[in-house]
Amino acid sequence: MIVMGILNVTPDSFADGGRHNDFEAAVKRGLEMIAEGVDIIDIGGESTKPGAERVPETEELARVIPVIEALAKHGATMSIDTMRASTAKAAIEAGAQLINDVSGGLADELMLVTAAQLNVPYIAMHWRGHSKDMNSRAVYGDVVTDVISELQERIDAALDAGISQNNLIIDPGIGFAKDAHHNWEIIDSIDRFVAMGYPVLVGASRKRFLGGDDPDQRENATIAMTKRLSGSGIWGVRVHSVKPHKEVLNA
Repeated sequence: MIVMGILNVTPDSFADGGRHNDFEAAVKRGLEMIAEGVDIIDIGGESTKPGAERVPETEELARVIPVIEALAKHGATMSIDTMRASTAKAAIEAGAQLINDVSGGLADELMLVTAAQLNVPYIAMHWRGHSKDMNSRAVYGDVVTDVISELQERIDAALDAGISQNNLIIDPGIGFAKDAHHNWEIIDSIDRFVAMGYPVLVGASRKRFLGGDDPDQRENATIAMTKRLSGSGIWGVRVHSVKPHKEVLNA
């Protein structure tokens, strides 16, 4: 199971906003992750926490591209965390190797065909809308069945756009348009997502449903979640810290 390390080059991400919000700090953290054995560094320039406003494309590019170019010189394997096709293309050209799109292609009609043309792994997350109003969309009949159905629609759209089946990775979207009990139901039924036949990424790191008011205080719960998922057959976990999760998986 791979460990994807989160590198938010943003001032407002929920768990680490501002900590790596300049070039030097972001590169330093990226190098630390490499030293800790990270498998993929997920670099994002736009917060997707509940209520967050979108940033202009030029700002997103200015945040992430220099960091990607710098870490590429150190041999880092990187994904670009973006909903914009143009940012994804620029990031791959700068040295990233994967696209992590939390909208699953819904936020930008050019994303899926762009990912197909770039011929790189594409992570499609379950998504129902932008951060500013996603909490109002957390209404389900049966959350697991509904999310699987909606993810299948994104899989079909990705394949129709020309994305190779071997390049497709899915993410049930923990915390995105989902209340705490929805998140737990998905975790409890993660085998149903694995059974869809694609690598599954889970991003539960330090999210509110794990308990506590301070995201930093949820780290132990996040490590416990990685341990719980280690035998589930998922492809990877997306986490803020790297070393303790590698240690859990290597134990």
